[in-house]
Amino acid sequence: MFLVTLNGINATNRIELYVKTDYNLYDMNAKKIIFTEQAPAPIGPYNQAVLIGNILYTSGQIALDPVTMELVLDDIETETKQVMENMKAVLEAAGMTFEHVVKTTIFIMNMGDFARINAVYGSYFNEKTAPARETVQVACLPKNVNVEISMIAVTD
Repeated sequence: MFLVTLNGINATNRIELYVKTDYNLYDMNAKKIIFTEQAPAPIGPYNQAVLIGNILYTSGQIALDPVTMELVLDDIETETKQVMENMKAVLEAAGMTFEHVVKTTIFIMNMGDFARINAVYGSYFNEKTAPARETVQVACLPKNVNVEISMIAVTD
């Protein structure tokens, strides 16, 4: 919850607002690490997701099978499905679903795969409530995968 107070109009005739939140974003006690064995364990110095208050920030997921830690690269649809299933597991570990996602970032190796990736990605969302998103073609991704997706989700 936010409390917004009007401080007045400053010398340059701009309205000054003061915003106070119920929690301190920099209070480490408010920071909760999210981990599930249903998604791949991190392969570096990061966590699957971090929950601060009611906002979940996920790390990018690639098509690693969480049991074998082997890449699932049969085709771009199968790879994207594995990424989304990994993301689903992370969201569920935080008590959320794809309906809570407000922003996604998709990194892809080949923009020519966009339509096929988008078809799989879109099947996980209600089109009317789908999150904001950007899709960016990159030069290289971890483990030379073709797609990586990260998300921001918010719950009540």
